[in-house]
Amino acid sequence: MKTEFLKKISQLIRYDILTSTTKAGSGHPTTCLSAVELMTTLFFGGFFHQDLKDPKAPSNDRLIFSKGHAAPLLYSLYHLAGVLTYEELMTLRDFYSVLEGHPTPRFKYVDVATGSLGQGLSVGVGMALGIKLKMKNEKLRVKREPRVWVLLGDSEMAEGQVWEAMEIAGYYKLDNLVAIIDVNRLGQSRETMLDWDLQTYAKRAQAFGWETIIIKDGHNLVEISRSLSKLVKTSGKPKMLLAKTIKGKGVSFLENKDGWHGKPVPKEMLGAALKELGEVDFKIRGKINKPNVKCQMSNVKSISNFKFKISNYQLGQLVATREAYGDALVAIGEKNKQTVVLDAEVSNSTYSGKFKKVFPNRYFEMFIAEQNMVSAALGISKLGFVPFLSSFAAFLSRGFDQLRLAQYSQPNLKVVGSHAGVSIGADGPSQMGLEDLAMMRSLVNSIVFYPSDAVSTFKLTAIMAKTKGMFYLRTTREKTPVIYEKEEEFKIGGCKIHYVKNDKLQITNDKSISNNKFKKLRQKILIIAVGITVHEALKAQQELAKDGIEAVVIDAYSVKPLDETTIINYSKQIRSIIVVEDHYPAGGLGEAVSLLITNNQIPITKLIHLCVSKIPRSGTPEELLRYEKIDCQAIVKAAKSITS
Repeated sequence: MKTEFLKKISQLIRYDILTSTTKAGSGHPTTCLSAVELMTTLFFGGFFHQDLKDPKAPSNDRLIFSKGHAAPLLYSLYHLAGVLTYEELMTLRDFYSVLEGHPTPRFKYVDVATGSLGQGLSVGVGMALGIKLKMKNEKLRVKREPRVWVLLGDSEMAEGQVWEAMEIAGYYKLDNLVAIIDVNRLGQSRETMLDWDLQTYAKRAQAFGWETIIIKDGHNLVEISRSLSKLVKTSGKPKMLLAKTIKGKGVSFLENKDGWHGKPVPKEMLGAALKELGEVDFKIRGKINKPNVKCQMSNVKSISNFKFKISNYQLGQLVATREAYGDALVAIGEKNKQTVVLDAEVSNSTYSGKFKKVFPNRYFEMFIAEQNMVSAALGISKLGFVPFLSSFAAFLSRGFDQLRLAQYSQPNLKVVGSHAGVSIGADGPSQMGLEDLAMMRSLVNSIVFYPSDAVSTFKLTAIMAKTKGMFYLRTTREKTPVIYEKEEEFKIGGCKIHYVKNDKLQITNDKSISNNKFKKLRQKILIIAVGITVHEALKAQQELAKDGIEAVVIDAYSVKPLDETTIINYSKQIRSIIVVEDHYPAGGLGEAVSLLITNNQIPITKLIHLCVSKIPRSGTPEELLRYEKIDCQAIVKAAKSITS
């Protein structure tokens, strides 16, 4: 496309940015204006390939605005591409509009939500990995390998996650990944650390294994086009375009000026700003046709039709739930080629290494960089893969902002935290995940599982694989007895009920409990436990039975959503409740149960919450469970305090 035509498009895009943000009364026009020529050349200069009729086609290039506050620029590009009318563009930031202040997938040409700076490149890493995997495993037949383009601002280069992504991209030699850095020098409140020092940016990127090209004038359409042409011809390395730009470019009173970040041009000044753009050719709106890119790919079967053969666990056998998770991954991987696994260099502890040994080309080592791992998993999921990502539960807290943002991206993420709770023992408090249930429960639409044995872990992992959404599975370091038969069924929002009858342990799935049944069984205590504490609760149940105190134990393996019907029914009948968990007081099972009882106005007699209430220390698992008063002895003592 001729340079003069690209110049006209740039003028109209600037017009769109200014008018849409002024109409909205908010937004970030200056950060949009600095990147106009870069994105115009990419979009309309023949470098970006996308079928506008099928924006999720696997043959498409992918575009991520990591500097999500430049959303008006993104929407203006698609306006010029003909998929948005000017009237629709003017709904920017309206309540009923899909054109939100920062991009989200509500706008169908956006794959992931952005706006928390520093995450977009990691998403790009995941997408680039996914594209290469599709090319290899599914024999994606296209004339060119699709590319992932990521627009970053220079301010977000201060985020450590950017450099996590850069080292992983260099490690995997992702030559289908291109980062475009809009170096406009000014952040929100001051200039950036490196100002316009493009050479230092380039040296740092090169040290991470990236190919770099510097654009001295990021508003020169010819220079941009030549640089992009040169960059896309190189192979074997991820690529970075570093462009010196001017924040607020095109409007003299905005250019390179502090104090304008996040501020639209006031209505009374809009006329003067638009006049500086020169004559705008409105006739080109909607007349720019982009080529459709089509491909053929192998058919991928849906995982929902598959049944997984469970490992041959025996009742009473000691198996760590983390190990059962690894077994389940292998079974799932054999049935569904879309399953991929990412781990933060602890695969021999999380047992995701079992999957790695069988399916090495679908395992991605993310090393000790949890933030990048989470965002990369989100990226690869957008290529149709089902990612399981695992690390110690304690260290996943580093990736909470990434998970928080992912919830706005229609996520399909399976997050697994091992070594949870004080029961890990001698490693000490820095290694104990004690906040993870609260963290994951707080995410909208998340599903949280905490299984107690190998069978339930295997079955719940299979459910995660079959069901789209944001899942969290909490696993335990210690070996625990298998308490469920292989035929037991588990579900989202389910639980298991254990009671003693004729001196034998019984398990039931009954939801409706009659008064007559309770009179016969004479239960006095309801113990609601999860994970490792289920085993302590079952020991306590046996001890209490010896003293004539009957107790029902609920294994609330689905922490979110709870099996509300069952818990409500039993709470109404028994009224004396002990909740026990290997987690801090806030945000875990205890709060979930308490809220359920309060919201349903259940007239209980007593509710005791046993949890990790003191700062833990190194010791044996038994010592720590006793120290925190969440072991069998503590449960028995609490039960007797209620019944005495």
